[in-house]
Amino acid sequence: MQYRGWLLAGMLSFGMMPLAQSAEVGCPAPALSRMARHTVKSGESLESIASRYNLIPATLMGLNPNVRSGKATVGQQLMIPPYNGIRVEVPSGQSLKDLAARYRVRPDVLYEVNGCQRSPKVVFVPGVNWSPNEATAPTLVGVSSVLSGSPLSGSAPIALGFGWYLPNGATKPVFHSGIDLLASLGTPAQAIGEGTVAFAGNQGAYGNLVVINHQQGYQTRYAQLARINVKVGQKIKRGTTIGTVGQTGTPTTSQPHLHFEVRSNSKLGWVAEDPIAFIRK
Repeated sequence: MQYRGWLLAGMLSFGMMPLAQSAEVGCPAPALSRMARHTVKSGESLESIASRYNLIPATLMGLNPNVRSGKATVGQQLMIPPYNGIRVEVPSGQSLKDLAARYRVRPDVLYEVNGCQRSPKVVFVPGVNWSPNEATAPTLVGVSSVLSGSPLSGSAPIALGFGWYLPNGATKPVFHSGIDLLASLGTPAQAIGEGTVAFAGNQGAYGNLVVINHQQGYQTRYAQLARINVKVGQKIKRGTTIGTVGQTGTPTTSQPHLHFEVRSNSKLGWVAEDPIAFIRK
């Protein structure tokens, strides 16, 4: 799906770091290779810069030691991650599974976020709030109590991740506003949080679509469904089956998959966020 919102103006103007050489073909690029660079301008603050990229200030402080005082100085170069999280050096003798347990992130999500690297030395852990006190237990960014789990049970490889990509034969990049999770036709799709069904029906390129509004101004979308099991206005709980995987609408790949989005309500409308940061145990 394409999302042509406020992100378009800023993201293409910043250079991207080279992709990690150890990432497997077909996996999303490692999050740490997708950092944007931002030069602090007059009148900007750490809070305003974080807001521009839909991040929290703690994320920028964690990745940029030069602003850990809480202040950004004109001319400073800041690294901007694709979503909230922290950079972690993998301790000797530990695996991604060990880190996933420590930070309460699904191991397969941590693996995908870091480009399917087998033995990375440094990783990005999504959705965790940086703290200046390393002894403090890691805390999740505040949405964890609202959205958690996965819209598909078991392992679901990502066919297409969130962000800009260049379709085959195209000359201009388009923005993919969610993630496409591969699954067999008829696989149950489930809500990742309590909420109210705001839409349930066919919606053009989305095909059969279910939209759920959640607390704290969050919304999830489940598209390309074969069947819809809920109706507008229905109150549902986390884990409720809302439909089944299909190939309706205009999917980005010929393989059966669930197109899944997370959006947050803002003055600019429902802004798309990377769902990877919300998929947890």
